[in-house]
Amino acid sequence: MELSLQRPGNWLYVRHVGADSITVVDRELRQSFLLCRDQAVENWPVRDVTALLPEHWDAVLALQPEVVLLGTGAQQQFPQPATLATLLQRGIGCEVMHNAACARTYTVLSDEGRRVVAAFILPG
Repeated sequence: MELSLQRPGNWLYVRHVGADSITVVDRELRQSFLLCRDQAVENWPVRDVTALLPEHWDAVLALQPEVVLLGTGAQQQFPQPATLATLLQRGIGCEVMHNAACARTYTVLSDEGRRVVAAFILPG
């Protein structure tokens, strides 16, 4: 059997999701961050989904997403409805899931060329 390395495309992708870190291409990140096809915004100030406030979406909105994926750590946890309303009032869909599912969904949507932003919450 012949094995070959296949990368998802010419965009930033998640290589590995761990309990307290996520590897984007070849860089391991240990603090919450935002990821879109052409850019990673490091040190997003959210460390826990319960601390997510409407103003935390400003950095996400600056990336002009059509859909936002919120990775809430090792377990799926929903933020306060008022926090999600900030996105929904602007017509931007938001899906909440654990980080591994967020990475997989981000890969699929990015491969389709969608304007997706993944917001990963890490405790670091």
